[in-house]
Amino acid sequence: MAEIKIVGTAHVSQQSVDEVRAAIEEFRPDVVAIELDPARFTALKKQGRDPSVSDVLEVRNFNSLLVQWLLAYLQRKIGIDVGVEPGAEMKIAIAEAEQRGIPTALVDRDIRLTLLRFWSSLGFIEKIKMFWALLISIAEVDDGQEIDIESLKDQNVIDVVMEEFRKFSPNGARALIDERDAYIAHQLILLKAQRPEGRILAVVGAGHRQGISDYLDNPQTLPPFDPLTREPKSFPWGKVFGFGVTAVFFLLLAAIAFSGVGLNVLLYAFIFWVIIHGVLAALFTLLAGGHPYSALTAFCVAWFTSLNPMIQAGWVAAYVEAKVRKPPVSDFRKIYETENLTDMAKIPLFRVVLVAALANLGSMLGTVIYFILIFPVLGIDPRIVISAGLHNMWVFATGWI
Repeated sequence: MAEIKIVGTAHVSQQSVDEVRAAIEEFRPDVVAIELDPARFTALKKQGRDPSVSDVLEVRNFNSLLVQWLLAYLQRKIGIDVGVEPGAEMKIAIAEAEQRGIPTALVDRDIRLTLLRFWSSLGFIEKIKMFWALLISIAEVDDGQEIDIESLKDQNVIDVVMEEFRKFSPNGARALIDERDAYIAHQLILLKAQRPEGRILAVVGAGHRQGISDYLDNPQTLPPFDPLTREPKSFPWGKVFGFGVTAVFFLLLAAIAFSGVGLNVLLYAFIFWVIIHGVLAALFTLLAGGHPYSALTAFCVAWFTSLNPMIQAGWVAAYVEAKVRKPPVSDFRKIYETENLTDMAKIPLFRVVLVAALANLGSMLGTVIYFILIFPVLGIDPRIVISAGLHNMWVFATGWI
């Protein structure tokens, strides 16, 4: 009967590197299963083609990509501080297996699918909390705060960390941890079936070790495999909200028009919509380090894109930014190799993605601020204007019918 041994590692730990090497030497596996997918495998070995800028612009997962880059930066900074390259234990597992002629198996889910499911699973508040926690963690590491990497592999510490993560973001924990535990367990069971008398050494992150072991001990608890590999099909709350904003805006303009306060008030209401969205989208584009042309583009399109949920101001601004900056394909590797955020912010491709994210944020804030300030800016009583406008609209509609 096939035997499976799981080695739980920390991704920036010299001790983990030594443990992996020792496990291969002592266990003498017939196959080494590694917590990698093909994309990360080729990236780790510096093989394959980096995505083009066009690929980034077409996919449009700017926020998810930004999170991925910041997480990679955080991991790299910790690795620099402890003197170990991120993923070193995976590299040594691959190198040792190749040297001994042992086949390797990539048993983790595609990182792009995992991040897509992760980001889609988060609510609006959870996304804000996630960004904030990530920025705080980066600030602490940049400030020189020491982290005891080896203690993070202790099961009691892992349990505490996992419990806190689940409290902080239950949906995120499900996508990043639970689903991948199940996916990897499915892959190991498949390897076991293919090698009924073999030995399988699984090299995984310490946070996955217990979950995978539980599934292997109780395979009847494993969720079905196919749903773990599908792109998420969540309810499009963003588009519903966007269409709702559009409906409310035009209803507001109609109420003002029919209220009798004058067409000049209606014109001011529309001009304020254009200005507040344009200024904030342009300002946030400049805060992202965007080119003035990108900021001008964001200013010009934000009023329209905020009324059309199918397109966003950040997408258009990012396209212009990419045309102006012309990021080379090599920027992908530079982003993953940079050692401080200041240098990262100077990389043209990073600016393109940051422009997209912040321009969208500015436009969204414009919508919120507009509905808060519109009536004070116009100097009218909203209850009187809206009630009178709706009443006159009803009279007009019923009279016309």
